[in-house]
Amino acid sequence: MKVSVVVCTYTMDRYDVFTEAVESALAQRYDPVEVVLVIDGNPAVYDRTVEEFGGREGVIVHDNEENRGISYSRTKGAELASGDIVAFIDDDGVAEPDWIETHVDAYERTDAVAVAGYVAPDWVGEKPSFFPEEFYWLVGCTERGFAADGEIVRNGYGSNVSYDRDVFLDVGGYDVNTGRKGDRHVQAHEAPVGIRIREEYGQGVVYVEDAVVHHTLFEYRGRFRWLLFRSFWQGFSKRVMALLYPGAQGNESAFLKDLFVRALPDRARRTVSERSSEPAQEAVAILAFTAAVGFGYLYGLVRRDVLREDPGADT
Repeated sequence: MKVSVVVCTYTMDRYDVFTEAVESALAQRYDPVEVVLVIDGNPAVYDRTVEEFGGREGVIVHDNEENRGISYSRTKGAELASGDIVAFIDDDGVAEPDWIETHVDAYERTDAVAVAGYVAPDWVGEKPSFFPEEFYWLVGCTERGFAADGEIVRNGYGSNVSYDRDVFLDVGGYDVNTGRKGDRHVQAHEAPVGIRIREEYGQGVVYVEDAVVHHTLFEYRGRFRWLLFRSFWQGFSKRVMALLYPGAQGNESAFLKDLFVRALPDRARRTVSERSSEPAQEAVAILAFTAAVGFGYLYGLVRRDVLREDPGADT
């Protein structure tokens, strides 16, 4: 079973971490692995990537004619790939050496058409004391309570997911109406693929916790203001999803119930028993992030151009 690993990037600012992601894909114990590098409309990054990786066996390098966004780039990578399985890792992820081996094992043990693994947070600095593990999804990592090993989920996270290539392309790949494109902040580009696979093939995504990718979390991703910003646009993205795929929402109700029935009371108990301010800070963050998601969704309700590119930039 041949596997193609697709890594996409778009700016020289991320080139160093992009290189780490590529090297981790090339260092996989599994064989054969093909590595497809898609540069999203940046000739300078393309030239440097060709110089450093173009001569390596099993590496394909492609540059989009213009910036087309992560969804287009990943689908393009799958089209260029020749593997039976196409796996994706973010340009700021670093895969464990047995990452692909573990994915392939899941396909061989089950009738899976899609597999997702565990995305571990790799903080460049210290983890913010206020940041609750239930909200790791804000930074593209696997949150507390996401799923049990072997459980079937709607979708995994973009830095650690793979698909049967024929199935992935048959359902149209990633939806270009979702996913980052420059300063466009519509997220949730993994969910539409999972939804369409379930509709067409009647199967979900198999979660395998031993398939591990470490996601580099730069200092700005631990800033409270940035996380609020991210929460807001996650809420907006949920509104986009509701318009594009009505009736195919995720487990938001169960997640909210868990927050208010378990997470917040747990922080209250720990604040008293441990005499620590950290659980209280996490409780405040839970309430703030939840509110920001709600406001983002409401913003999507009142915007008539909700499916157009939205303004804003990382702060």
